[in-house]
Amino acid sequence: MTLTSSRFVGYEQDRGIVQFLMQDGSKEIACAISTSAMDYLERGPQARPEQREAQFTRLRDRIEARAASKYRATEFEGTPPGIVLRSIDFRG
Repeated sequence: MTLTSSRFVGYEQDRGIVQFLMQDGSKEIACAISTSAMDYLERGPQARPEQREAQFTRLRDRIEARAASKYRATEFEGTPPGIVLRSIDFRG
């Protein structure tokens, strides 16, 4: 169960999330991170909607590392099951 980087899916302003995919072999794993978590990671002002993809790209290594950690711990949410990252996942 090793996740590798796949692709950016998109920013959903109404839900306040950025969606992305990761790979476990040939299996795609749906992932999402809250925009508040990305803003927390940057410790700066809230990014504007048109800046979300660039912000994700800057933070990608940290986001994907945490997603992989939750995947190994089988911390799935939703239907179909996926990985959801929130600010609390990056504290401590």
